[in-house]
Amino acid sequence: MTRTIKELAYFLGCTLEGDGTAHITGVASPASARAEDLIYVESPRHLDRAAASAARCVVIATGLLLPGKILLRAANPKLAFARAAEWLLPPAPIAKGIHPTALIAPSAKLAPGAAVGPYAVIEEEVQIGAGTEIGALCFLGRGARLGEACRLYPRVTLYAGARLANRVILHSGAVIGSDGFGYVAEDGKRWKFPQVGEVEIQDDVEIGANTTVDRGSLDRTEIRTGTKLDNLVHIAHNVSIGENAVIAAQTGISGSSTIGKNVAIGGQVGVADHCEIEDGAVIGAQAGIPSGKIVRSGQIVWGTPARALDKFKKQFAWFSRLPELAERVKILEDRVLTKHD
Repeated sequence: MTRTIKELAYFLGCTLEGDGTAHITGVASPASARAEDLIYVESPRHLDRAAASAARCVVIATGLLLPGKILLRAANPKLAFARAAEWLLPPAPIAKGIHPTALIAPSAKLAPGAAVGPYAVIEEEVQIGAGTEIGALCFLGRGARLGEACRLYPRVTLYAGARLANRVILHSGAVIGSDGFGYVAEDGKRWKFPQVGEVEIQDDVEIGANTTVDRGSLDRTEIRTGTKLDNLVHIAHNVSIGENAVIAAQTGISGSSTIGKNVAIGGQVGVADHCEIEDGAVIGAQAGIPSGKIVRSGQIVWGTPARALDKFKKQFAWFSRLPELAERVKILEDRVLTKHD
């Protein structure tokens, strides 16, 4: 999409310094940018790289100088750049219209503007909101409900009764509403515990490729507004995740755990059952949260079992010195034994 820099400045709410009639067509890094691409600078250490770039327009932090460029002043250049990218480069359609190979049950209800790609299967009583796009080979089970402007990339699976609000994005291979991992043991045999609850995903949630979200066993699994899940994340039954949480790849959240709002969880974290991660907590990559543990609001934890970051750093520093300490202990032991001999 081609816009003038003046139009972009108005859209972003930025202060324009320079020629607003020049055109902008995309975004790029300073090294790969063309003249019509937008770049951004939020730190003085990046000024030289931006100055050498072919890009003529830069989103830049207040107080930084960059002669010879058209400047868009922003309090948060990275955020402004991201908003500009979304405006200039809207995503390509996943589906257009209703493909003739799609299998759609007679009782399914598709709002105007909904689109369904090749070989998608939509079962009885499914409801799909206006502007929602269903990619090729998706499966929407009986009674699933999708709000407006959702985007389901190819091969997404919604089990029966799954509920998505508005503007939810599900990437390829995501599975929503599968059975939780719950069994009752008796005499060496495991009996399946009922997995008949619900799964609800609220507005503006994005879920990565091959991520799985189990339905509740008897209650509900819920992911609240604005939360983002990376690829290969597993959310077990009865988990509740608050608003605007971010969870990185290969993390697993066990059953009946609660994740607060604005929580950040690194990659390969393991959260055991019935844990509580309070609002604003940060869980470092590969941390392990034992069953029933509470991570307090705003706390940063790391390691397995997870502990406060300052404590983890001290313990890790001593751990890295263990070979040296072991050698010193051996020397002292030898001295003591020699003395006694």
